[in-house]
Amino acid sequence: MTVFNDYQWDLNYTNPKVFMDMLTNLIELANLGVDVIRFDALAFLWKKMGTNSQNLPEAHTLITLFRMCLQVVAPGVVLLAEAIVSPQEIIKYFGEGIKKGNECEIAYNATLMALLWNSIATKKTHLLYKNLMNLPSKPLEGTWINYIRCHDDIGLGFEDRYIYEVGWDAVAHRKFLLDYFCQKLDWSPAIGQIFMYNPKNGDGRITGSAASLLGLEKGLAQNNLELINMAVNKILMLHAIILSYGGIPMIYAGDEIGMLNDYSYLKNKDLKEDSRWANRPKQDWKTVSKIDKIDTPQTQIFHSLKRLIKIRRNTPVFADKNNLLLHHTSNPHIFMFERTNNSEKDVLVICNFDENIHVLDVGRLTSKGYVSGGKVKDLVLGKSITLKSGLLEINPYQIFWLSKS
Repeated sequence: MTVFNDYQWDLNYTNPKVFMDMLTNLIELANLGVDVIRFDALAFLWKKMGTNSQNLPEAHTLITLFRMCLQVVAPGVVLLAEAIVSPQEIIKYFGEGIKKGNECEIAYNATLMALLWNSIATKKTHLLYKNLMNLPSKPLEGTWINYIRCHDDIGLGFEDRYIYEVGWDAVAHRKFLLDYFCQKLDWSPAIGQIFMYNPKNGDGRITGSAASLLGLEKGLAQNNLELINMAVNKILMLHAIILSYGGIPMIYAGDEIGMLNDYSYLKNKDLKEDSRWANRPKQDWKTVSKIDKIDTPQTQIFHSLKRLIKIRRNTPVFADKNNLLLHHTSNPHIFMFERTNNSEKDVLVICNFDENIHVLDVGRLTSKGYVSGGKVKDLVLGKSITLKSGLLEINPYQIFWLSKS
């Protein structure tokens, strides 16, 4: 698959010739073999005086026009929405009303990404549930790209009102998240950096590689085996979530081998003010060359991810058919959802966002049909687990893919 990235506009689209020029360019890309065209910052596509020029109706109309034209001249090309805006707005770029299913076929699931990092910092899942339960369903014609980070930053793009509803102050909570990930708290394992900080309102974004943000850099620096193992488990759990959540999983280059922050950008006068370059490293070919030869945290991550990807490929229910059900538990550290076709091939996903062991009552699993003969079958471990005392034990940052068959 060929993806043309960052196709960006900053023009006045009241001119029909401009629209036709843009369409001609899209067709030329299709003729070169491009399969996916990523529209960068399309939430700001239309500019209008007196507004914030964000998520305007005219932008959606233009996207629909491009989609209709491409369906005629290049029906194999799909549009990817890079709309890193509020959750209620992101989903509109699939199209709604008469435009439903007629804007972009794919969109970045920035909401899930931000909420996963929130749960890592808080070790709690109630804000994750609160946001996801209140999102409107996307059209069946569209799908998400699920990811835990990308080449840019991690924005805290979830609704303030839900933060208040779970009992936290939105301003204080966002400050906590920045402090947790950006080296303001001594006890935090994260080594990240802040991006685009606004001292007037305390708003900011987070940069860093997944491994550094999840504690691997600090663990290696301290030679702390417990911290290293915890970081590896966090990395695998987050990737297992995006692999099973429904959509197209995207693993950013370097995260598959646990690459750490790259600080070389600080020596470049043109880059040193942009902390996003910490998570845009050059490939670590030295680690790659030893990936099958030595046992390191990096090789553990690589081979475990390969295995998870293989399992996903062989699990049809993970295909995106709007077949995801969220299940609340009484435990605030547990996140549980089900991928179902109402068949024996359903999968129940259970993960523990805490650094302590937690348990689930077997009754929850039995009622959903995942217990047989006092055992559950876990696809991740590749074996059945005997349940003791009517409880399923979940280790710190462990994830289960429980299968009925």
